[in-house]
Amino acid sequence: MAEPRIFVTWPMELEPEARAILERAGPVETSPSEDELPETELARRVAGVEALVPTGAHRVPESVIAAAPRLRVIAVAAVGYNLVDVAAATRRGIPVTNTPGVLTETTADMAWALMLAVARRLGEGERFVRAGRWRGVTWSLLLGRDVHGATLGIIGLGRIGKAVARRAQGFRMRVLYHNRRPDPEASALGAEYRSKEDLLREADFVVVTLPLTPETRGLIGEAELRRMKPTAHLINIARGPIVDEGALVRALREGRIAGAGLDVFENEPAMHPGLLELEQVVLAPHIGSASRATRLAMATRAAENCVAALAGTRPPNLVNPDAWRGA
Repeated sequence: MAEPRIFVTWPMELEPEARAILERAGPVETSPSEDELPETELARRVAGVEALVPTGAHRVPESVIAAAPRLRVIAVAAVGYNLVDVAAATRRGIPVTNTPGVLTETTADMAWALMLAVARRLGEGERFVRAGRWRGVTWSLLLGRDVHGATLGIIGLGRIGKAVARRAQGFRMRVLYHNRRPDPEASALGAEYRSKEDLLREADFVVVTLPLTPETRGLIGEAELRRMKPTAHLINIARGPIVDEGALVRALREGRIAGAGLDVFENEPAMHPGLLELEQVVLAPHIGSASRATRLAMATRAAENCVAALAGTRPPNLVNPDAWRGA
């Protein structure tokens, strides 16, 4: 029997260790660029492969899955797998995997980077300096707000939410959280359960760390933003469609909230044009897990999931168990 062929949707130049894991199972072909391939080109490239390893930013629609009759696994190198048509894969008995855990701490760091940047107006300050406008220290220049001692609200106390909460202890923050139900581990973090409505009313910083599901899409919209304090800041490191960008722009323009820090957007790489006009918003290009060590860990985990599935071993990070049939 011929060795299974594997296609990876990025060059893997920085992850030779992960590529070596994949090559234990079979020959590996990689995309020549980190850019997302057009749907028709991706479909052509996967037509004869047994395994597909995409990044979380690359779409794998049903048309691509249908074009690969020999496909046996889709091993996503990311926690989020919302750009993969998991239902289509499941109908064909194709397992889909992701890489939870390995990017928890790095993504939590990003939440804090955005929180501190928007609270202390670092984006505005950097633009001010680069524009040559700084003429020395003045009393009221770019006054921000303190993070230490403030109230932090976390919507989604999963792995990343808990990592964000742990960091809050060093800032002596009061920590609130909202999940579908109270988490028994929350008390050890000093986190208090609240309804979503109460959390939005009480928090000075609201951090969104939820996965994107049909239930969470548009979870933060006009009504939710109206419940927030006019001095509060919204931080989204989860998935862009969880926040209604149009409603967020209106809330910021009208001064109903003080600012926002966003690493994700509704229709990436596009974003609501109003966000670009607002000084009180810090915008990052979806780099929450973008440290060299974490990218390697993600690629390695995806490779391990891929090789396990090709060997007929249930992969540890299977997201559609109904598709698993084993060897």
